[in-house]
Amino acid sequence: MRTTSSELLIEVDRSRPRGLRAQIEGQLRDAIRTGRLGAGTPLPATRTLATDLGVTRGVVVAAYDQLLAEGYLAARRGSATVVNATAATAATSPQPGPSVVDAVVDFRTALPDLSLFPRAAWLRATRAAMQSLPDEHLGYADPRGLPQLRTAVADYLGRVRGVTADADQVVICNGFGHGLSLLAPVLRAAGCELFATEDPGHQAPRAELDWLGVPHCGVPVDDDGVVVDRLRQSGARVVLVTPAHQYPTGAVLAPSRRQALVRWAAAVDGYVVEDDYDAEYRYGSHPVGAMQGLAPERVIYSGTLSKSLAPGLRLGWLVLPRPLVEPLATSRLRTDYATSSHLQATCAAFLANGDLDRHLRRTRRVYRQRRDVLIAALARWLPHATVDGVAAGLHVVVTLPPGLDEELLTEHAADAGVRVYPLGRYRRIARPGAPPALVLGYGSLSPRTIEEGIRRLADAAAAASETGGSDRPQTLVSRSGITSHH
Repeated sequence: MRTTSSELLIEVDRSRPRGLRAQIEGQLRDAIRTGRLGAGTPLPATRTLATDLGVTRGVVVAAYDQLLAEGYLAARRGSATVVNATAATAATSPQPGPSVVDAVVDFRTALPDLSLFPRAAWLRATRAAMQSLPDEHLGYADPRGLPQLRTAVADYLGRVRGVTADADQVVICNGFGHGLSLLAPVLRAAGCELFATEDPGHQAPRAELDWLGVPHCGVPVDDDGVVVDRLRQSGARVVLVTPAHQYPTGAVLAPSRRQALVRWAAAVDGYVVEDDYDAEYRYGSHPVGAMQGLAPERVIYSGTLSKSLAPGLRLGWLVLPRPLVEPLATSRLRTDYATSSHLQATCAAFLANGDLDRHLRRTRRVYRQRRDVLIAALARWLPHATVDGVAAGLHVVVTLPPGLDEELLTEHAADAGVRVYPLGRYRRIARPGAPPALVLGYGSLSPRTIEEGIRRLADAAAAASETGGSDRPQTLVSRSGITSHH
């Protein structure tokens, strides 16, 4: 039997000609019809609601009885009166609209398989965190983050990514975009007006910089990563890079380029912002350490849980050179103050217990298998394509046969129920003559779905080839091998 009553917003006005019972009835009826009170919602006990509204209990009983008779409410002996499921469903069911045909296969990038989220381990970490979290950490805590999480992050990054930092240099944020929005004003205040981004590169940081009003330019990327000579010519003093697994090309920043990038930052009194977005996933080769370890005073390290766990957690971190810590913490105070203490405490327990390590070991096997399936499917259905970049992360770049238009292929693929992403859309500046290519994500797709998607993509490629003219390659589908660069 319930020992507490739900609270409910009902307003009564004794100056109205309409009676009190009718007012209560009408407001409850409207709340159920509009869906504000959903199916199964318990109503307050009649005595409790009467006290809250300052009316006699008989008025509330009469209102409930009328709504029970109309079928809006349901009641059982010994239980609370609740909103009738049938009435609520009828009131809130949307009217049927035109059907929308969605993609059968979406090779979306940067999305892990959310069904692999370690719910049981996360729940254990949540319970442990709530049992040990000091009361003061539920108040207005340090804007840099809870000390236990900053310590756990510093320890983890030092052990796994070779980051050189202590907990005082770590600032917890809500993902890379949020971290960049905090960081950019601090760097501009330090005199760094022009930022540079990789080209091709991720569109989201460019959009963030645009929103912040930060001037930025593009620097080309080749097989060895960002071209530092071109960066020197740009006039920028901050550059955003993805050195472990360039997004989207898959290139790894060569050791000589790393050293050159550090020398550039020192020469211009600037900073390298290292986006280490998916370095946890590397298949068949040794991990590449973070750039931050080469020059902690010039490299700002950024990491998140978006690829390793789930983007919906909205949890990440910055590792800052010491002179930037206090200005950024002050900036945080002026914006959103801090990340959820509850979430931080859970993450700290999750890291300290080794649960992230165990999750990564398990998911690496899954994603490696899916990448292998994708490579094999391309070999079977599109043998004239090549796969570029290091074997890592959750996506590949597929270079198409010369003459095949990537945008035209994208349209034909959509007609076939497959969503793919042309490499040209990641470029700031078009490169006439560059080979056509697609960026295909596989993290959220099952092996069977990957196979079906590539088969449909091959059909779309054949159709696009025919549509594009007789000078385009006609033999796109066969069962010979595929050239793959790892």
